[in-house]
Amino acid sequence: MADQAGDKAFLQFTHVKKTYDHKTLVVKDFNLQVAKGEFITLLGPSGSGKTTCLMMLAGFEDVTSGEILINGRSVTSIAPYARNIGMVFQQYALFPHMTIRENLAYPLKIRKQSKPEIQRKVDEYLALVELQDFGGRYPGQLSGGQRQRVALARALIFAPDIVLMDEPLGALDKKLREQMQFEIKRLHEQLGFTVIYVTHDQTEALTMSDRIAVFNNGEVQQCAAPNVLYERPANLFVADFIGESNKLPGVIESVGDELVTVRLDSGAQVSALKANCDQVGQPTTVSIRPEKLTFTDHLGKAGNQVQARFIVRHYVGEYIRYHFQTADGCELVVKNLNDSSAPQLSAKDEVALAWLPQDSQALDVRPDTPVS
Repeated sequence: MADQAGDKAFLQFTHVKKTYDHKTLVVKDFNLQVAKGEFITLLGPSGSGKTTCLMMLAGFEDVTSGEILINGRSVTSIAPYARNIGMVFQQYALFPHMTIRENLAYPLKIRKQSKPEIQRKVDEYLALVELQDFGGRYPGQLSGGQRQRVALARALIFAPDIVLMDEPLGALDKKLREQMQFEIKRLHEQLGFTVIYVTHDQTEALTMSDRIAVFNNGEVQQCAAPNVLYERPANLFVADFIGESNKLPGVIESVGDELVTVRLDSGAQVSALKANCDQVGQPTTVSIRPEKLTFTDHLGKAGNQVQARFIVRHYVGEYIRYHFQTADGCELVVKNLNDSSAPQLSAKDEVALAWLPQDSQALDVRPDTPVS
């Protein structure tokens, strides 16, 4: 699947494939163009191919076929140390016997920079990650968040063309992880470096990225801005993997310019945006985000409705999750703000759930079918 970043792509993957046994492709025809300064996240479940793509770019894995170019130059056959790429790992990879200053100075020393220049840059980057008073300490004397900031500074200090981040926040707790997300974005916006970021955390990807490439079984299912992925998923896999999605099965009865009419298995007739499923008589799944469903009838004739039986509610703090079941056995989840609008329901109450057609999509029942 190709994706364009404009006419002046800084980084290009062109028909890149990878196999370890000469039989099974773990990366299948990967194409991606990245503009200078972009923050691109490779997102997907374990074993989907995202980390393999990162390792091929770093030079730690060979490319089976295809080509990787940085600033117009092929790096496919260039040694890792000659690619001018910085890396940040989950386990920090700091030298435990070196002080923080010595850790930051190391990539500059091996590039034979002068002592005054090294001292100036180390001071600059310690200040940049707000660790000015920690230069004399050793990694073991820092917290996890502080060590991750040191690892980030060390990856940036020699001005690499691209910074690769492989699950860099995976070892941190939730609160510290969120703080580091904003820290990385702050530095990215301040310094303008190009980032290729690997994670399986959907919230992290949505929060940080300019674009996200969603992987499954070695293929990119969709590459787009976070809001596009969430609001207009290309297929059922993306709809399920990015956030949460309610699914109602049915058959397409009619097709318009933007909307299709669907007869649900429950018998209800609804309208939805057509995505990768737009033929009369074609089985489809109508996908709706939980926050798009409402209990009220203020949508009138413009909205869709289905009847459902209340099962249980879960208190999540800022919102409440309501679980329902339709007559044909479909489970539906509604997210409602924890305020005065939150309804009080009893077990087995029958409720009409409503949503706008443009807040749902008719998707092919095959999970990885792309938009045509």
